[in-house]
Amino acid sequence: MNTRSPVRGALASALTLLLALGLGLVLTGPARAATIDTNASYVLVNRNSGKVLDVYNWATNDGAPLVQYSRNDGAWQQWQFVDSGGGYYRLKSRHSGKVVDISGRSTADGADVIQYTDKNATNQQFRVVDTDSGYVKLINRNSGKALEVWEWSTADAGRISQYTDLNGANQQWQLVKLVAYPDPGYVTGDVGAHDPEVTKKPDGSYLLAYTGDNIALKTSTDRTAWRNAGVAFPGGASWTHAYTNGSNTLWAPDITYLNGRYYMYYAASTFGSNHSGIFLATSTTGASGSWTNQGLVIESNTSDNWNAIDPNLVVDDQGRWWLDFGSFWSGIKMVQLDPATGKRLNSTVLSISGRNGGATEAPFIYRHGGYYYQFVSFDLCCKGASSTYRIMVGRSTSVTGPYVDRNGTAMTSGGGTQVLAGHGSIHGPGHQAVLADNDGDILFYHWYADDGSSRLGINKLGWDSAGWPYVY
Repeated sequence: MNTRSPVRGALASALTLLLALGLGLVLTGPARAATIDTNASYVLVNRNSGKVLDVYNWATNDGAPLVQYSRNDGAWQQWQFVDSGGGYYRLKSRHSGKVVDISGRSTADGADVIQYTDKNATNQQFRVVDTDSGYVKLINRNSGKALEVWEWSTADAGRISQYTDLNGANQQWQLVKLVAYPDPGYVTGDVGAHDPEVTKKPDGSYLLAYTGDNIALKTSTDRTAWRNAGVAFPGGASWTHAYTNGSNTLWAPDITYLNGRYYMYYAASTFGSNHSGIFLATSTTGASGSWTNQGLVIESNTSDNWNAIDPNLVVDDQGRWWLDFGSFWSGIKMVQLDPATGKRLNSTVLSISGRNGGATEAPFIYRHGGYYYQFVSFDLCCKGASSTYRIMVGRSTSVTGPYVDRNGTAMTSGGGTQVLAGHGSIHGPGHQAVLADNDGDILFYHWYADDGSSRLGINKLGWDSAGWPYVY
């Protein structure tokens, strides 16, 4: 964090209450003080810097500093207005559940702004004051001073403070209300799944593979009612044990039907390790026990700065085969495959997205119109109802990139436009896949219920006038 001596504050750019409780990226325009919706979430954008209010370093503890940061749609950039009465509100973080607080109940110019447990204290209450520019000022009830970005900073991690109300652009915020995401579509039967991937069979039914012992399978005739269909390897997968410490639990299968055969790429690893392997199995029916091990495709080791998990096969418009994969470490990678074998064609490893070691994984590339869309999952899965997974996307005219988000930020520099996030009792949606079906493009993913169980999520995927995907 950049801590600065009090010189004249500019509040850490952009109080961005983004998507709280899983709200989407469809904007309804700037809110005015008289129209604050306490049931909604807002993005609060600083007029001077264009950046958003952010809980520094994803902290959840009392006293953690608030900064401004480039918008990335994280839960730590999402805020809800909680009514304190008398025209004052607390600003509650979706990530931590704590509220914006003037440290030490200070009334001084340049005081630190932190997050703290909600006490409904006056130093946690702000009056929303309209300006003549469509922006608002946030005036603290205890000090009477305005929330601002210190020293007019435009840098990521710029400090947030309070200062005498001078009506400066660094003291003005745009409150952008966000529209709610849809809940998962209606599904029945055996709907417990984690890291689901689906292909359509020649008879029009669906075959789904997902993380589990020996790769778990499900089938459906209508994409609504699902039933368990055994496992890919009933006899176990001993060839993967060097990567799983002897476990038969295999991760994130990617299943595709091509040229009369099912191809399934899947990962073998353990949590926290990048000693990982991606394997290939094939079948002519897709049924339990029919899968033949074709061996290791690519592996990563502790000496590598990348991780060989979460594979996804994509065939480009020239008929070339590619495998994108990866997580954390240095991000998402890609290698070219030989269509004759399904194995690597050469030793080149391409980088196609990353967050400087931050949480990103589960890549899936889908071609639509003149673009390839790279979907990834940001943040954390596998924590039940505490999971913060969310689905992001960027696009490129080339399968190998460069991929950029809606704002033009490269995915190799942490870019990504949010497509779906948690909301209400829908927690951590992610590990997505897209299937072209008779009635349009379909998004498959998992999500977590309040009881921590992982469920199958299915929604339709639309495309706006600029060619960006949205969930409905």
